[in-house]
Amino acid sequence: MKLSSILGLNARTQLFSYKYNSTSGKKICNSKLLTAKILKKSGIPHPEIFKVFRRASDIEKFKWENLPNSFALKPSRGMGGEGIIVVKRKTVRQGSSKLGWLTIQRTRVGVEDLKLHIQDILEGAYSIGNVPDIAFIQEFVGRHKAFRKYAFRGTPDIRIIVFNKVPMMAMLRLPTKESYGRANLHQGAIAAGIDIATGITTKAIWHNDFVTYKPGTKRKLRGIKIPEWEKVLEIAVRCQEQTGLGYVGVDIVLHPEKGPQVLELNAEPGLSIQLANMAGLRKRLDRVDELTVRDMDHGIKIAKALFASPFSDRVRQDEVVKIVNTFENIKIKDSQGKKLLVPAKLDTGAWRTSIDKKLADELGLLKKSNILWSKKVRSALGVEERPVIDLIFWLSGKRVETNATIADRSALRRKVVVGRKALKGFLLSPAIKRQ
Repeated sequence: MKLSSILGLNARTQLFSYKYNSTSGKKICNSKLLTAKILKKSGIPHPEIFKVFRRASDIEKFKWENLPNSFALKPSRGMGGEGIIVVKRKTVRQGSSKLGWLTIQRTRVGVEDLKLHIQDILEGAYSIGNVPDIAFIQEFVGRHKAFRKYAFRGTPDIRIIVFNKVPMMAMLRLPTKESYGRANLHQGAIAAGIDIATGITTKAIWHNDFVTYKPGTKRKLRGIKIPEWEKVLEIAVRCQEQTGLGYVGVDIVLHPEKGPQVLELNAEPGLSIQLANMAGLRKRLDRVDELTVRDMDHGIKIAKALFASPFSDRVRQDEVVKIVNTFENIKIKDSQGKKLLVPAKLDTGAWRTSIDKKLADELGLLKKSNILWSKKVRSALGVEERPVIDLIFWLSGKRVETNATIADRSALRRKVVVGRKALKGFLLSPAIKRQ
């Protein structure tokens, strides 16, 4: 990871959060209750809120016996997980009828404990500047079955940074015994980088050091598949669109029955996500900064085209290396879903795949919905704008999805050049001479 590609605190605040985030958007992020209100209005799934405490009188009026067996008590403006009590089940002490609950730390709390904690929240004990706050009781999400082997007691969450409608980087945060079941990195949780293209974890850090296994076990943290990954990405981008935030961190949890839900938003998300992915955010942000992104689907396509991890190619089912020749026939998928046989040249000396403009037009691949972005290319004719499209083809029976540059190849026999970016999983035979 090059130093120049890393996003620092000052650049995050001045170049991205300050420049692209509206005041109203930041206000939404600073209040979990306002966030929930906007999410509900936009139809974005989030954990249900059971009760809001705005003043001390609300505490005494509330019927505590109506609370569910599990829930989370939170301050609206709390930071870094401070002031949150997460309850897993209702308990009754032997020989006593007093109402009580067991937290994820396995400590018992009663009605009076909760009342005192809410009073502290109202007085601002957990808010920035100790200003008076609001407390609320929210649905407890629990652990999705996909994470039970990796998370200690609490609920894991997924942090996705979105900029200009493009998911830029993601990580899975796993609670540990040290973090007392909380998914906060500074308290000892694990951060696992996620490949944007596949939703599979690639590497993990714990206390800023790389780890291969969950502490104290032989359970690999690399290769965890995030369920409903496409939906997770879509929800993250929708949050950015609905809040007026150009640059935002979206925290998503996976409800065991209801699926992905938004937990909270952050206008200035932490930067440890770069270490977890061993990739710099600054370089990625600069690549997307001036792109015209049409909508959510376009933004997700761009993310997968630009930020797919090399690890994603090693975890697919079709991992067998296929030997191919320099000149092969490939089947290209046109805009109608049909496959057309096209002669192609496989060139490991080229990074990106390119396709003839006339051929791409005939296949319906130059439709606006299929163009990812345009790039400036200097040629003998001067500087020109060339579209970059989403291209799906089959080589030696294997499906390949890549981005391809449009070029004028009318004078050449082969209308498609397949670059090495699309040749992962293939071995080019050295026995075939170039024609």
